[in-house]
Amino acid sequence: MASSFLCLSLLFISLSTADGFKMYMMNRCVFNSTEPKDIKYIVSYYYNKIEVNRFDSDVGKFVGFTEYGLRNAETWNSGAYLTQMKAEKTICQQHTSSLYSGFLSKSVKPYVRLHSTTPASSQHPAMLVCSVYDFYPSKIKVSWLRDGQEVTSDVTSTEEMADGDWYYQTHSHLEYTPRSGEKISCKVEHASLEKPLITDWDPSSDSSMPESERNKLAIGASGLILGLILSLAGFIYYRRKARGRILVPTN
Repeated sequence: MASSFLCLSLLFISLSTADGFKMYMMNRCVFNSTEPKDIKYIVSYYYNKIEVNRFDSDVGKFVGFTEYGLRNAETWNSGAYLTQMKAEKTICQQHTSSLYSGFLSKSVKPYVRLHSTTPASSQHPAMLVCSVYDFYPSKIKVSWLRDGQEVTSDVTSTEEMADGDWYYQTHSHLEYTPRSGEKISCKVEHASLEKPLITDWDPSSDSSMPESERNKLAIGASGLILGLILSLAGFIYYRRKARGRILVPTN
């Protein structure tokens, strides 16, 4: 998955006694599966509401965001504290399996509807809409695939919208120029799904497509089938004629 949907956060807060400023540290396990490669361990250090340092297991070291944080990062990255942080990722791995299964039991899988519409004003003649309904929690990712490759241009999406009954919906639009033989799909990633939900667009079953466009597709498909039948008939006729010929030797 391109983004994470489940996050376990452990928050530790300590108050300084010298000048009254607040300082706290937040540990997070971010994951989208139980695989170790999909688990990220993040430790953030805040001073007076500003994040000054962060350890990210994917980065593998401390980084600083202020002058004070840069000095800390330089010291921590050259000592035993960095080794300790890297080892602490096992805390996430120990609890991810139970947390992941528990979270799945409290989530609701989305329902996907894929249909076409006519763009109001666009350089492309066609638009597809991927509508995702009745999912929980609200965090979700919707993307488009064209012949198996993700489409990154001419895509617009709405925010996750609450239905008022604990469920959410969202809609993603793809403006495109049709190509013969292509395959366009809508890909949905959500915490309720163990793997991405991919829905292929089928023009023949799209009731929202204008009747004129459906007629064109039907005529085109009929022409293709007729052409294949005529080609097959011609091939059979040629083979039969070839078998019936008598070869006469010539001097």
